[in-house]
Amino acid sequence: MSVRLKLTLSYAGFLMLAGALLLAAVWVFLLRYVPDRAMLINPDDKPTSGVFPVRSALLNVFAPRAAAVLAFLLVFGLVGGWILAGRMLAPLTRITNATRMATNGSLSHRIRLPGRKDEFRELADAFDTMLARLEAHVAEQQRFAANASHELRTPLAISKALLDVARTDPNHDAGEVIDRLHAVNTRAINLTEALLLLSHANQRSFTREPVDLSLLVEEATETLLPLAEKHGVTIETSGDITPKIGSQALLLQLTTNLVHNAIVHNLPEQGTVWVNTSVRPKTVVLTVENTGEKLTPELASTLTEPFQRGTERIHADHAGVGLGLAIVKTITHAHDGTLTLTPRSAGGIRITVELPATAPHADR
Repeated sequence: MSVRLKLTLSYAGFLMLAGALLLAAVWVFLLRYVPDRAMLINPDDKPTSGVFPVRSALLNVFAPRAAAVLAFLLVFGLVGGWILAGRMLAPLTRITNATRMATNGSLSHRIRLPGRKDEFRELADAFDTMLARLEAHVAEQQRFAANASHELRTPLAISKALLDVARTDPNHDAGEVIDRLHAVNTRAINLTEALLLLSHANQRSFTREPVDLSLLVEEATETLLPLAEKHGVTIETSGDITPKIGSQALLLQLTTNLVHNAIVHNLPEQGTVWVNTSVRPKTVVLTVENTGEKLTPELASTLTEPFQRGTERIHADHAGVGLGLAIVKTITHAHDGTLTLTPRSAGGIRITVELPATAPHADR
């Protein structure tokens, strides 16, 4: 049976039960006090006005009318219940139709249920919010897939061209071809690994353990110190112990990406990178700043998009795969944190990662 039919039968059943209880109350509080036999009146007594009915005669008159009332209540309950159930379930029908449209791929449709904010309205609003997020997520995934396909196609096309040159020109320098193929394949491998890391962080399928961001900052800066010296960039670190529960591997990747980005997107010489960790009442904060060209807030807001490399100020051999800040954003969201990019007035950018804090362990 449909929900509407179940509700209709429920309404009619409760109405019949109420009618039966009413008749039972009439019997208990009224009819049982009516005498069941005729009353004999002494003719010498003063005549009493009124009628003294017999219980059996009263039941004969009352029972058919009570049955007619119950039959009317049954019909009224079924018809009224069917109409009332239909009106009550009308919002659910709109939600069901929207679900079918979403199943067929139409994620832009919204229910926008009018009326008072009852349970159905809350369900419809939650469903609209889910559709909006799902539509944005699908659009982002499609855009990401298109960009990834384009980025992967470039090194494959270059490799094919180099192999064609080597095949058609036997006298060509084989060492040069091998070096270029090695560089192209390295770039393709780095891009593939970055895509896998991005997918892993998106799924949140990682083990959470106690982590100290300050130690991760120290490890990342030590690893990238040769790159900073090559670019003539100075790294300055400061801050407090910042305990956090999360994935050590992912948070180390986040820190490394931020410091690497701050180094390669810097002034050609005499640039500076500032890395700071701090503890707030409810969050731990990692801040990375660098010197560089002046950026507009509009450009800064697009730097976390996949394959967005900002301006052309960096050298091609350090351009990366364009997923550094996109990975940072994904890892931050996977740890329920927030990522903020703010252009510095003197040039460069300030990137702030704020993550929910955890209480330090006793041994700390």
